[in-house]
Amino acid sequence: MVKPVLFQVAGYQNSGKTTLSLNLIQQLSAAGLEVATIKHHGHGGKPDIAEEKDSGRHMGAGAVVSLVEGGGRLVLHAENRQWSLAEEIEVLSCFETDVILIEGYKREAYPKAVILRNEADLELLKVLANIKVVFYRDPNLANLLKDCACPVFQMEDDRGVNWVLDYILEQV
Repeated sequence: MVKPVLFQVAGYQNSGKTTLSLNLIQQLSAAGLEVATIKHHGHGGKPDIAEEKDSGRHMGAGAVVSLVEGGGRLVLHAENRQWSLAEEIEVLSCFETDVILIEGYKREAYPKAVILRNEADLELLKVLANIKVVFYRDPNLANLLKDCACPVFQMEDDRGVNWVLDYILEQV
């Protein structure tokens, strides 16, 4: 067993990555696993923060890292450098969770589910590494994916989520 288990949900924007990730988080948590998540903010620019709150003001004054804790909630805010996925995983590893679910970072080589929206997205199957399962949105893709080397499921098919859950549970 390697802890934490790392698993990615990859696909282009608006493919359903967040929907699948939320479903997996709920199911893994219900199975008694502690789950951490990493989300790639692929919309360009920086994720929103409350600039007017004290931690935002600390950052505005020149802090490179700010941590706020209250009522059991911990918020970490870091600026002024680019973070690699490996560094983000290292930060989350200190929480000793069972699973780190990574949404995005599709070019990374961790085990992953790939979501295909339409026929144009099929190129992902040629360029991405370590694909364990494929989900598709357009029903017309079913026939094009019949010779895929890994399991294939339509997004609405609960068997796909169950396959991912079983895969992760085997690793824990």
